[in-house]
Amino acid sequence: MADTLDDMRRRTLAQLEQIHWAVRHREVGWVVRVGDGVAYLRGVSSVRYGELLARADGLTALAFDLRPQEVGVLFLDPSEHVCAGDVLETTGRVASVIVGDELLGRIVDALGRPLDEGGPVRAQTFWPVERDAPGVIDRQPVHEPLHTGIKVIDGLLPLGRGQRELILGDRATGKTALALDAILAQRESGIVCIYAAIGQRKASVAETIEILSQHDALRYTVVVVADANSPPGQQYLAPYTACTLGEYFMRKGRHALVVYDDLSKHADAYRRISLLLGRPPGREAYPADVFYLHARLLERATRLHDRLGGGSLTALPLASTQAGNIAAYIPTNVISITDGQIYLDTRLFNEGLRPAVDVGLSVSRVGGKAQPRILRQISGDLRLLYAQLHELETFTRFGAELEPESRRRLARGRRLREALKQPRLRPWRLAHQAAALFAIKDGCLDDVPLEAVSTFLDTLCCHLEEVDTRLRDALEQETDFTTELQSRLRQAIAAVQRTSIARGTHDSGTDASAETGR
Repeated sequence: MADTLDDMRRRTLAQLEQIHWAVRHREVGWVVRVGDGVAYLRGVSSVRYGELLARADGLTALAFDLRPQEVGVLFLDPSEHVCAGDVLETTGRVASVIVGDELLGRIVDALGRPLDEGGPVRAQTFWPVERDAPGVIDRQPVHEPLHTGIKVIDGLLPLGRGQRELILGDRATGKTALALDAILAQRESGIVCIYAAIGQRKASVAETIEILSQHDALRYTVVVVADANSPPGQQYLAPYTACTLGEYFMRKGRHALVVYDDLSKHADAYRRISLLLGRPPGREAYPADVFYLHARLLERATRLHDRLGGGSLTALPLASTQAGNIAAYIPTNVISITDGQIYLDTRLFNEGLRPAVDVGLSVSRVGGKAQPRILRQISGDLRLLYAQLHELETFTRFGAELEPESRRRLARGRRLREALKQPRLRPWRLAHQAAALFAIKDGCLDDVPLEAVSTFLDTLCCHLEEVDTRLRDALEQETDFTTELQSRLRQAIAAVQRTSIARGTHDSGTDASAETGR
């Protein structure tokens, strides 16, 4: 979108202010202490917090700890060759990042510098990395759904555009896979995605980029990388950079999704920086302002008022737990900031339930307000059914006798659990989710063997895609789940049942389920 005349004037004024500041206040400081990505300077008494400093060879640092006689800085480039006596000069410019549509499909660092082979970014607009969150009067309630393509989330834990939903769990439980599925599901939605890789191994970052490229998701995604080998200053700035990129699109009236992977490593990098700079440690050696570190980041996610364009910025922060301890310091901090959490349980993961979402410990505080109405009408009592499943299975494990209604709910709950299993990198469209959940709720799968549920639902999706496309379109376009629509869907399910029986699908369900990795 072309800049308006007012935007050009504001940008010109900002540039003139930077030049005026640089001419009047440019100072030169020298390093007195240095080590592990941080240093202290003297001679730059007028430097501002967050201002960039530069060495003659282009090495960049960030003013971070202002003291009466010294200034602590974070190096944003490798600093192994920096030593005491080196000279850095103020630039008059706070940490900022280039923004614009030209960044889509690019891989950049925390300052927006390209890390791929696409050449320099041609955009000309710079926004500060640290920005104030929109005020209450500039926001509006979250009401428009954000489709993730994940059945258990869209059906039981719905997300809205402008929401902040935490994904947490132990290492290797599928947190990144869940976030990538949400990005892949935005292929036709027009939502811009920003993925921030913070403190990860280079191999993991490369794998993520390859997945996005293979699924044609890079064309609407910006990847901000501050891997484990990056300076601590880069790891500290990366999530704020990603948030600023998303805010640009939000301010243009568009919708953006930002994934912070992950904030536990971000907090660890901040702790390391703070201890190196001599700040007093608090609980678990984290500095006292670690809550504010993430609060001022996540508060920037919102749905703007219509008079400001109605754009939205949705945040999916990730956080790691140890041995399932969600009451640890950083997880509880982030839980209290966000609008809900999706908890991935190691036990469920090891039992083969993928995604391993613990519905009992997960919650979306926006709830059905941001859920498509057709899904809201279908999945009304399915969450309760799923929550009761564990209790009913506990009774049967101890040999307790269940009444017929409880046995029926137990069998249906097990089929719901099987239906919610989903291979990674295979987001489902809304019509398929609605059909699958309705088949469970309506009892259409009560006679289908448990091991054949996944195969049956895959066949139902193929039927909607290849045979009954009008019904598929109606499920995605209609707002109400009318009696006529329910009747048409029952007919489609019955047709699939007849086909499955004729082909003997029920007998071969176990092998097919194993092949799909469910």
